[in-house]
Amino acid sequence: MLAMVARNAAIIAGVAILFSLSLAEGHGVKFSYKGVRGPENWGSLSPSFSMCSHGKSQSPINIVTKEAAYNAKLENLARDYCSSNATLINNGFNIGLLYHDGVGTAFIDGKNYSLKQTHWHSPSEHTINGVRYPVELHLVHVADDGSVSVVAILYKFGEPDPFLSQIKDNLDQLAKEVCAGHEEAHIPVKLVRTKSLKRNTMKYFRYVGSITIPPCFENVVWNILGKVREISEEQLIALRAPLDVMYRNNSRPLQPLNGRQVHMFDQQQKLKKMF
Repeated sequence: MLAMVARNAAIIAGVAILFSLSLAEGHGVKFSYKGVRGPENWGSLSPSFSMCSHGKSQSPINIVTKEAAYNAKLENLARDYCSSNATLINNGFNIGLLYHDGVGTAFIDGKNYSLKQTHWHSPSEHTINGVRYPVELHLVHVADDGSVSVVAILYKFGEPDPFLSQIKDNLDQLAKEVCAGHEEAHIPVKLVRTKSLKRNTMKYFRYVGSITIPPCFENVVWNILGKVREISEEQLIALRAPLDVMYRNNSRPLQPLNGRQVHMFDQQQKLKKMF
């Protein structure tokens, strides 16, 4: 019982760190994506980062579609988001949107998870059959017990992404604030329309991993959508503009599966088995 309480407390603390303006400042130690503070050394930067080196269920991973196991027990991702006020922030290591209460939920494995924030990584952290895409969006959800589940969307270059298009001016303002020396600027976004984020998906991949930044805590339920969406090159430039040069490529290297199974939901297969 005490072990479970301690584990939940650690998860909740990790979530609080994840949502803080600057995780590096929260720990009094900075990490980077290259050099002596790069991913291969994260675990040695702080005792609280040890999971980054010693964890056995780390993220991201390469998803090999032919090795993913179809799981008939998985259901379509039931997500109910609504338009909401939000705050655009520069975390230092990525750009994110923090939502006010009530933006919506995802129903995963019989449990409700509330959407707390979205943030972007470039290039993508997860790969599919070895292909790394220009951008990956993480939708971070947290349940009442502190459990974390992330929905990940991969993007290739093409038409502008409707979700990003609505905050173009806010991103430009954030970049100007950083150039003016206000690295910790918060840019209010009056209304973020989430309709494009909750499109039904015919296929997704599910596995248990970790958050992809220090402290790399585990027991995170990942859901990687099978459909790759589109983003314009101009939008990627706008996403990177507020970040320091060393964080503009902010994807953690792939981690070993260590015997974990990647499960797959496939609507077409599910319908065939039903009929």
